[in-house]
Amino acid sequence: MRSKLFWAGACVCLATVFARGQDPTKVEPKHYKLDFENDRVQVVSVHYGPHEKSGLHDHPGGVVVSLTEAHLRFTDENGKVREVFSKPGEARWYPPFKHRVENLGDTAYEGIYIGVKGKLATASNGSTDPTVTDEEVKRMVAEYLLPAGKP
Repeated sequence: MRSKLFWAGACVCLATVFARGQDPTKVEPKHYKLDFENDRVQVVSVHYGPHEKSGLHDHPGGVVVSLTEAHLRFTDENGKVREVFSKPGEARWYPPFKHRVENLGDTAYEGIYIGVKGKLATASNGSTDPTVTDEEVKRMVAEYLLPAGKP
């Protein structure tokens, strides 16, 4: 009886860990490398070879800076698909969401992901749409900077 309870508890704990999120630097080390981390940000190098795909993972909300041209396909945990094109030097805000990535290009993709920790790291409205308006970004940045004592 005790062993059945132990295994049931172990399964529940594992399911909880997997349901919470998959740190890409741990589940996708081929594509994501941790460069820097503190209590406010996580900086991750991103690399996808031509036509490479990732497994399901998530990131805190943050900014992606493309170092190379990109044609990527994001598929969220509900199957919603979105293609993204970007040019070198382009920066975009992404709210937190679980997704898979596929490089649709014939060349490697390189980028930097700057994940924001704390209040901005979690989705406040439950949306999985990886776009945010300029006004939302300004509001989120203001909320983030105020606790740090910035005007």
